[in-house]
Amino acid sequence: MRVVASMSAAKLFSVATFAATSRLGAITPQKIPFSGISTSLKSKKKKLEDLKAMAKSKEALVKEKRRTRSDREFELDAVQRFGDTANHIPVMLGEVVDVFSASKTMSLRSFVDCTVGAAGHSSAIIQAHPEMRYYVGMDIDPLAREKAVARINALLQSDSSIPAELKTYTFLKNFRYIKSVLSEVDDENLLDSGVDGILMDLGMSSMQVNNPERGFSVLGDGPLDMRMDPQASLKAEDILNSWPDAEVGRILRDYGEESNWYSLQNKIVKARSRGGLHSTSELVGLIRNSTSGSRGRQGWIKTATRVFQALRIAVNDELKTLEDSLYACFDCLAPGGRIAVISFHSLEDRIVKQTFLDIIGIDNVYGEMEKDGGNTRIEIDEKEAWIKQMIHGSKGTILTKRPITPSEEEEKLNRRSRSAKLRVIQKH
Repeated sequence: MRVVASMSAAKLFSVATFAATSRLGAITPQKIPFSGISTSLKSKKKKLEDLKAMAKSKEALVKEKRRTRSDREFELDAVQRFGDTANHIPVMLGEVVDVFSASKTMSLRSFVDCTVGAAGHSSAIIQAHPEMRYYVGMDIDPLAREKAVARINALLQSDSSIPAELKTYTFLKNFRYIKSVLSEVDDENLLDSGVDGILMDLGMSSMQVNNPERGFSVLGDGPLDMRMDPQASLKAEDILNSWPDAEVGRILRDYGEESNWYSLQNKIVKARSRGGLHSTSELVGLIRNSTSGSRGRQGWIKTATRVFQALRIAVNDELKTLEDSLYACFDCLAPGGRIAVISFHSLEDRIVKQTFLDIIGIDNVYGEMEKDGGNTRIEIDEKEAWIKQMIHGSKGTILTKRPITPSEEEEKLNRRSRSAKLRVIQKH
């Protein structure tokens, strides 16, 4: 309805309702002032806003039900002790220590950290397990491995409670090669006997994000690199400037879950005629110009974050590597051994969830929740209060039907932990 046009019409004609004074009495017209129509519109707008707020609240409640928020007390002193606050803060440190805590059902004589990083989680695990005899750390980033080696060596020299029998190994390799790594320490027969615990922290360390030369941050200015392995050949710049149009669009749509992918694809392709995109600031500039001004700074940052995520996943083939590695890691477990995975976005978490279900032989998350079906039931120590609901299968048990997420206190102190989800599986 065009209100402005109607205002002039209102001067000539009255909007009327009719009220009969009697069965045959006179009929008197009653004027409805235009302010009444305006009030009606405001009322409808208010109701619409209320409905949107209710829908948003309901959506938040549904998301909350799909996870189990950690009720563990956040130990800031432990994070400061094992984390490198200048470069990296280990996420859900206490929860990871609990997953591998020694109990009547398991001991941790051998442990593999597939993403050792600055060795925050590894240091805490080593210190918590004097029974440990073999430790293996892996990372694809040379700088991360260098820091991890220095950190672990310093821990071994300074902590007298760590037994001299503990043997440590660190490898500059992607976790997809876990089987070949364990075969390289074959004098310990780890590949045959299996390991007791495996950790995969899929998040990027702050020392990677904060280095503009790596090309991971939307707020820095550096080359469009995004390689986790500096020796790899493919860079984000190659994808943006030379890959087929449709493939660029698919990456933005599938890996970034970006709704505006088609428009961005076209703008990226057009940029090639002007010399292409070669720096993170150039890509961010293109995204800002493509994002509606009404959405403000947060609008373009969120879009840029999704685009950068998509390119990083494509450059490093992250999703296929993750899926293949989960199967390989489970094969490397000893009976009773556990894998803990911390993911940071929905694509990763979906792969972890579905792969875990496939590994234990369950088609869906509700399939074998309450019935035996001939499956082996594991015994859980009563001290392991973090285990709320399990899914039992023929080859293993998922100890986290719903993923565990950081405590509210940790999320407040470490904003980068907010999207973290922890899932755990145990082998029969």
